[in-house]
Amino acid sequence: MSLLPPRPRRIPPLGPPRLSAREKVLAAWRGVNVAPILKANARREKNAQTLVEGMMKSLRMDRRQAEAEIVRVWNSLIDPTLTAHAQPTGIHNGTLFVTVDSNTWLSEIVRYRRKEILGRLQNSFGKQMIARISFRVG
Repeated sequence: MSLLPPRPRRIPPLGPPRLSAREKVLAAWRGVNVAPILKANARREKNAQTLVEGMMKSLRMDRRQAEAEIVRVWNSLIDPTLTAHAQPTGIHNGTLFVTVDSNTWLSEIVRYRRKEILGRLQNSFGKQMIARISFRVG
């Protein structure tokens, strides 16, 4: 019976073994492409913050959050009789798309209230976010 603690087992690294400097020079001299091997040996772990930020960008969550904020502000800034007949449906390249329920209300809004609505929304979100408003009957 031994009184020494057991030796820790060595766990081999995943993937192919790393190339030494000598093996890299020989591969270059022979004309062998070692890029796939070096890529396989590269460390792939990432920071959780980097992963979450990448996912948020790919899902365009900032844009979706801005659209939800526009609807909320629309309902609080604009006259309730107007919001009963017109609701924002989306935003693309600085154009806010608003769906109106009838031609009568579309005419009313476009003739008399377009500049007022645009001014209020630009005051809240900025001219870069909302540059124009497009009204449609839907």
